Amino acid sequence: MKCRIIHESRHSMRVRMEIFRMTLDRAEALEYYLRSKDYVVDVKVYDRTGDAVITFGDREARSRIVEALAQFWWDDPKIKALVPEHTGRALSREYEDRIWLLILGRVFRKFCLPVPIQIIWTVVSGISYILKGLKCLAKGKIEVPVLDAAAVTASMLRNDFSTAGSIMFLLNLEDLLEEWTHRKSVDDLARSITLKTDKVWVKTDGPDVLTDVKSIHAGDRIIIRTSNVIPLDGNVVEGTAMVNQAAMTGESISVEKRPGSVVYAGTVVETGECVVEVTKVAGSGRYDQIVRMIEDSEKLKSATETKAYHMADRLVPWSLAGTVITWLLTHSANRSLSFLMVDFSCALKLAMPLSVLSAMNEASQLNITVKGGKFLEAIAEADTIVFDKTGTLTGSHPEVVQIVPFDGTDMSEDLRLAACLEEHFPHSVANAVVEAAKKRGLEHREIHTKVQYLVAHGIASTINDRKIIIGSYHFVFEDEHCTVNPEEKDRLDAIPDEYTHLYLAYDGKLKAVLCIFDPIREETPAVIDWLHELGVSKICMMTGDSQRTAGAVARQLKLDRYYAEVLPEDKASFIRREQEAGRRVIMLGDGINDTPALSEADAGIAVSSGAAIAREVADITISADSLYSIAALRELSMKLMLRININYGVIIGFNGSLIALGAFGLLMPATSALLHNISTIVIGLHGTTRLLNDEDYRQTEQTGKLQILPEKRTETAD
Repeated sequence: MKCRIIHESRHSMRVRMEIFRMTLDRAEALEYYLRSKDYVVDVKVYDRTGDAVITFGDREARSRIVEALAQFWWDDPKIKALVPEHTGRALSREYEDRIWLLILGRVFRKFCLPVPIQIIWTVVSGISYILKGLKCLAKGKIEVPVLDAAAVTASMLRNDFSTAGSIMFLLNLEDLLEEWTHRKSVDDLARSITLKTDKVWVKTDGPDVLTDVKSIHAGDRIIIRTSNVIPLDGNVVEGTAMVNQAAMTGESISVEKRPGSVVYAGTVVETGECVVEVTKVAGSGRYDQIVRMIEDSEKLKSATETKAYHMADRLVPWSLAGTVITWLLTHSANRSLSFLMVDFSCALKLAMPLSVLSAMNEASQLNITVKGGKFLEAIAEADTIVFDKTGTLTGSHPEVVQIVPFDGTDMSEDLRLAACLEEHFPHSVANAVVEAAKKRGLEHREIHTKVQYLVAHGIASTINDRKIIIGSYHFVFEDEHCTVNPEEKDRLDAIPDEYTHLYLAYDGKLKAVLCIFDPIREETPAVIDWLHELGVSKICMMTGDSQRTAGAVARQLKLDRYYAEVLPEDKASFIRREQEAGRRVIMLGDGINDTPALSEADAGIAVSSGAAIAREVADITISADSLYSIAALRELSMKLMLRININYGVIIGFNGSLIALGAFGLLMPATSALLHNISTIVIGLHGTTRLLNDEDYRQTEQTGKLQILPEKRTETAD
């Protein structure tokens, strides 16, 4: 594809595509094509101008980008397949266009139409507001529509049609922005919880095959195991499973699925295993189902937003009463109308959702997906944080550094069998085993029978009618009562404690111990200190590791509490106890065994590289690249709540002052309305400004990625 570079700096370039008109679909194709390249840090495509701004790391990446652009073509099916079903670009364009039409329409009527036609337009437009107010009164309610109708009617009765038009314009703009806020929140939420399951096991006549979800066709049979998210709609043809359908139907109790039952994409197998014949391929209706589920959900609103909405309605009777009392005392229409010209609801209902939406967007720039405003509030108010260890406090890419064979087995064969089992249940440790086999060039064909995953314990299957298991010491030796040759007991005891140990046993005998190096993330100590500075009084770690390993990590990180050898239900029970004690709790994890705790917490945070089910049930997802995200989210959330509270006070104080000045005859109604409208716009626009300041960011020289760098806190941690 032909394009030209119109601007370039060290880590970015702006290119203009040689095309007469860039459609939304073509803009999406270009954006997701470039995003699919690992050497591209970030990209933003502007369809109106046909430009793309591309951020990259080094000069080598720059030359590869130029080559990729030369190979790009709009109609390539492989490129089109990279674009998600819904991206949000079309929705944003729709509302941007509607807002511009509203503004241009107002300007045209104000400056281009004769005054008589302006008056007719105002009267006709005002009828709808008057009818809304009358309907509200007919229901016995005195709420914002009554005040709006009274303000419009009073202005027109005084022949002040300009003020009436301004009021209606602001009300229309408020409604449009509020609708956009709601629909964008729903859209962002729907896209964030739309399945990120990339691979699925397909049942064939031979061994099961791990296949990309996008390659699945109707009629294919896929295998769904314990704690797997069902990626596609279909019918159960083999097996029995208990399926949690809360994400789709709202049912909190799992439903048994047996041959002949229908299962839906996005639901989760809690226990059991089944084979599903696919009826709908990826992208056929899943998004729309989620939108319908959450469209009217209060989940999107924080308690602070709800308070603002209710406050606007509660102030209406007082405004009307003030109008009447001022008339009785002064017999002045101008003074009494001051109460009607200033509508608290405009600013309250506009500024609050805009602030929350802006914060959610700012979080997304840090690779943080937040599924609703109330979770930002929970993050801001939390005083307890519970961390899982593996994959969260420690790195998301542990490595197998040593394999200790037992009972005369071959090291490579042990690793091959371990990878064959672990590939069915991806977790950071399981991924390390599979990756180790891959690096050694070991192929691991399916030679075992059905695989069973026991949460927080391990994996079990059979080979040649003999049981093979892999998992924790507790699972292998205490639950399954496996043994080790007495002459090899010393070798088992000598395995270094600094590693995470994975035990492989076959036919009741230990075959191998895989030593996993799971280092603490480099940034973790600084993040813990930062969270303490931000007011989190209790930072805990809960892990299934041994007391010795957990204690060493906790002491190194200066954690307030740590709990070792815990089960998933122990984590959830601890969170419930904290909540009963009046504390608000954040849970951060990445594995299947973290899902009960993620669901129980006031805000559950999953690491993006973790298990699909963890991302599904979590309220927030953060990038696996850096734990600074959680501290940045805490600071962003606290600043959001501070902004909302300040806006709340400014709106009440400023508009209250306008009413008082009008009641004392110091401001004319038209002036009060103008100042009120200006303040509404200013407060609304201020709500969209960035919350985190430049000191919270830096542009790294090595990668060009936008990252959090609390330098003063890093020094403290050191």
